[in-house]
Amino acid sequence: MKDKSQLIDKVTMETGKGFNEETILKWNMHIELFGKNGKKKDERFIHNTVTTAGKAGFADQVLASPTLAKMGWMAIGTSSPGATLLGTETARVAFTSKTRSSAVVTVVGDYAAGTGTGAITEAGTFDVVTANTVNMWMSASFAAINKGASDTLKITWTLTTT
Repeated sequence: MKDKSQLIDKVTMETGKGFNEETILKWNMHIELFGKNGKKKDERFIHNTVTTAGKAGFADQVLASPTLAKMGWMAIGTSSPGATLLGTETARVAFTSKTRSSAVVTVVGDYAAGTGTGAITEAGTFDVVTANTVNMWMSASFAAINKGASDTLKITWTLTTT
């Protein structure tokens, strides 16, 4: 009787197979409410949602001739956001600023005294100025922030690509 054993060591390497590269978008929102004297009354840090339209919009901007408008407006409301619009939009403003530093895009929206007053519970960013009109790129819902007529509200959204 013969005992025969054999060990084979084999390593296979193929470039581009079995490796996944992915880009992850992380969105976060910072809300600050100020009284008429400029003193901070409330502050929130909220993780939010990127909508289907937002994902398509960001991908579209890479094209030589984008077919979708860039986001440039922010809205607040008093309900809960749906997939494409806020539940009850109360005010929409143009971005105060839009900047990029390395892989972080920051957009800011400011709501002056008398603009968007009430118990604010939702916010979103849009690619059109007209209220209650799509496309909403990002949205968030949160516990009520009570914005009085003499208060100002600042919302800062950040997009980090990793």
